[in-house]
Amino acid sequence: MTETNSLLLWVLGGVLILAAVVVMAIVMRGRPMPGENVFRASRWSRGNHLLPTQVAVTPDSIVHYTPEWFGKREQSIHLAHVSSVEVDTNLFFSNVVIETSGGSEPIRCHGHRKRDAVEMKRLINKFQSDYYGPKRQSGHV
Repeated sequence: MTETNSLLLWVLGGVLILAAVVVMAIVMRGRPMPGENVFRASRWSRGNHLLPTQVAVTPDSIVHYTPEWFGKREQSIHLAHVSSVEVDTNLFFSNVVIETSGGSEPIRCHGHRKRDAVEMKRLINKFQSDYYGPKRQSGHV
C-alpha cells in the first residue's frame, strides 16, 4: 500500500469518526426532557430539524426548552403569571404562544402536532383552575 493510500484511509477514518460524533451529539441534544407532560416539536418543522424545542407543562410552571449546539436556552413561567394561551393550527403543525401577565417575553414555539398543542392548552387551563380552585378563592391557602 502506498503512502498516499494510507494517508487517504486515515483521513477517511477521521471524517467517519467526526460524522459519528456529530450524529451522536444531535441525538443526545434532541432527546426528550424528563417528565410526564413534555411536548416535543416535530423535526420536520422549520427550525427544529436538528435540535427540536420542547415544552414541559407542570402543575406549577411551563418550561420552554431549546437545546443549542453549546448549552441550552430555557424559559420558565409560573402558572400564576400565564395570561393567555394561543394555539394556531396550520395544515401540518401548530404554533403555540403563551402570554404572561408580568410583561416578560411570551413563550413562542412552533412545529408541534395539533393534538399536542391542544393538549398543552388544556393542561394549562386545568392546572390554572386547580391553582385558583375553591380553596384559594375563599382565602384558605
